[in-house]
Amino acid sequence: MTDFDRPLNERGKKNAPEMAIRLHDKGIRLDMLVSSPAKRAKQTAKAFQKILAIDKLEFVDELYLASPSAFAKVIASLPSKVNAVAIFSHNPGITEFANSLSATRIDDMPTASIFAVNADVADWADFSAHSKFWFFDYPKANH
Repeated sequence: MTDFDRPLNERGKKNAPEMAIRLHDKGIRLDMLVSSPAKRAKQTAKAFQKILAIDKLEFVDELYLASPSAFAKVIASLPSKVNAVAIFSHNPGITEFANSLSATRIDDMPTASIFAVNADVADWADFSAHSKFWFFDYPKANH
């Protein structure tokens, strides 16, 4: 099977809903989810969509094996009415992009991990230049 068609493993199927619940419990309300169309990213995004009761889920081809600049381009194109979004993609690009947004460095974003940043901007095109680290959470983190 190709990498694109590879599904979540059993751990990923368990961790995705758990992480969506953690996000919900933090009181974070998302307007939109944007995902790579690869099977495991789709499965993770759909788990978040179900638990967080989010209507808007878009699949963007450029997020499959994306570079940091591809992430920035996708985010810059988001509608201005969207205030909070979650992006679902793959390593190593997602980790590289997260590290480009903050002085807080991570070695690797595990499956279903959340690297959250805030950006007080009126236009998503300004996001990368104004983002500030908020939190990093992952399935094996102690709570």
